[in-house]
Formats: sequence, C-alpha cells, structure tokens
Amino acid sequence: MGSIQHLKKGDKIAIVSLSRGLLGMPFCKHELDIGLKRLREYGLEPVIMDNSLKDMDYLQKHPEARAADLKQAMMDDSIKAIITAIGGNDTYKTIPYLIEDKEFVAAVKNNPKIFIGFSDTTNNHLMLNKLGLATFYGPALLVDLAELDKEMLPYTKKYFDKLFTVLNSLEIESSPIWYEDRASYAETEVNKPRFSHKEEHGYEVINGNGVVNGKLYGGCLDSIYEALQGDARTVYDKYQLWPTEEEWQEKILFLETSDERPTPEMLEKMLNELKKRDIFNLVKGVIVGKPIDELYYEEYKEVYKKVFADLKTPVLYNVNFGHAVPRCILPYDADTMVDYDNKKIFIKSKVLVD
Repeated sequence: MGSIQHLKKGDKIAIVSLSRGLLGMPFCKHELDIGLKRLREYGLEPVIMDNSLKDMDYLQKHPEARAADLKQAMMDDSIKAIITAIGGNDTYKTIPYLIEDKEFVAAVKNNPKIFIGFSDTTNNHLMLNKLGLATFYGPALLVDLAELDKEMLPYTKKYFDKLFTVLNSLEIESSPIWYEDRASYAETEVNKPRFSHKEEHGYEVINGNGVVNGKLYGGCLDSIYEALQGDARTVYDKYQLWPTEEEWQEKILFLETSDERPTPEMLEKMLNELKKRDIFNLVKGVIVGKPIDELYYEEYKEVYKKVFADLKTPVLYNVNFGHAVPRCILPYDADTMVDYDNKKIFIKSKVLVD
C-alpha cells in the first residue's frame, strides 16, 4: 500500500474491455463519447486499448485479446491508471494469459498504477491482488463516467475525485440519496436524470458488534461464487488465487450482488458456499453492498441474519458500493476500521501518494 501515485492533470488513463465487449458497439457510441468527455474534463488523456472497441462477439471469443489490452496498459510507463469499461460474466478467462506471462507479472510488481472497476472485474482485482497490486473496487467507464445525466452522480464523483489526492485516510459515508437503475441507456435518455430516492435506512448492523481492524478484500458475490463452485474454479485452483487461511484472518470482506438480481434463495446458496469453507469465521468482519434498486432489501437482510446466526462475525449492511447506484471506491488491502457500534467505515492507511 501507499506506492501508487494519485492522478494528476495530463495523466494518461487506459480504457480496457476485460469482460463484456460493449464499448465498441454502435448502440453505446453516445456513452463512450460522454465517458471520454468527462475524463478529458478532469484533465486526463484517455487511451483506448487496441482491442477494446472490437465487437461483443469477437471479444467473447477471444479472451486473449482482452488480456493483451491489460498487459499493454500495465507495461506502458506513460499510463498512470486503468479503468474498465463495464463488467460481464467471463473475465476469469483472461487470467491464464496474464498470470503465466512473466512480462505482465513483472510490470504489475514494478510499475504499480491505479486499476479501477467493479462487477465481474472482481476476477481481475483478485488476480492483481495475488500479484501484490492494491486496486480499487469502484466506478467503471460506461456506467459512471458516462452517466447519462448532465453530470456524474455527486456521490460517485466525490469518491472518484479521491483518486486525484494524496489519500492518507478516507471515511466511506452512506449516500443520502440512492438511484434506480435505468430502464434504458439509449441515446434518447441523454441529459435525463435517474429516478432518485432519499436513503431511509443508512448503514445497518445485522450481526455482531464492536470495532474491527483489517484489510479490505472482496467483490461481486456472483463472481466469487463462480470462482468457488463454477467454471472459474479450475482457474482459481490452478493459480492458487485465494488467500491462505492466515491471510483470510487479516481481511474485512466486502460483498455485493450483481445486476442479475439473484433471488434470496440463490443468495443463501452463494453465502453458504463461503460459510462451508470457514471464510466467514476467519475474517474480521463483513460489509455488504446495497441491493440494486433495493430489490429484496429486507429479504437479503434475513438471509444474512440466517447464515450468520451461529457466528460472531459482525456484518454491516447497505453500503454504497457495487451494482447499486451511487458507488464509492473501496481500496483493496487498505488498513480499514469498521465500527459496528457506530456504523462507521474508515480507511486508515496511505493508499495514494504524490
């Protein structure tokens, strides 16, 4: 931690499509244009990687092309940050092309830079974490920088702006407003605001109590479950991507659910997969993202209560990260204090430097 430089005006930021290849599709052109415009308004110079504008079908069939873009961005000393276009569902397929590449691994270790995204990008985060890079679970280009309203959403912008500062400490506060997912992202929606709601719940403690200190680690539960029990499992096992038992004991685990809106029954199944591996018993604490559109809000709470009923591990619910809008940034491996008694989250370690 603390060796990555913060963003400055004039910096180059690479844009990569590591999962779903939407960036180059004609129906996303207006979003790409908005995202590039906003990055330039920050004084950044966006650099679109060679394969990132290729169509969905090509990128789905060629994970090696997606991997090549990440390698190119990581090895380019002039690029100071990497932002993902959007998530998807098979980013794990890029991992073998990267983790077996000695040049890529050396670049990650010797040329650390900001890497940010969420959703299925969880796979890239966990791979990079294994290689020693502290990344950021946070905004993506197409759904955040390219927000169709006239400006980025204020809470999301507030936390994205932190990437331009010496980040010695940070409080992750509850957003006073939450927003519905858009029914359409068509060009006709440009400059139209999202439906918004006053936050009625704030952070909720749904198991345990006290104050814990640990290192942030986690991501999209759907992707994590796939890596534990689905097609990605072979990749994770082969490259030993999961933390060791000793490493789990240092973690504060953050989890959120995808835009596929898993049913409460599916949520329970996914959580029990982690529970049976003793992960919930090992970690210092858990923080849980707000469910998208507050769908299953109370039902999810009951599932977490049920799964954690025989555990002392504290759980803080309804935090603004992941698929629900707006989004903060969560820095992996950051020394973090979660005060479950007062419902507060503080990043305590230096994350970004001059």
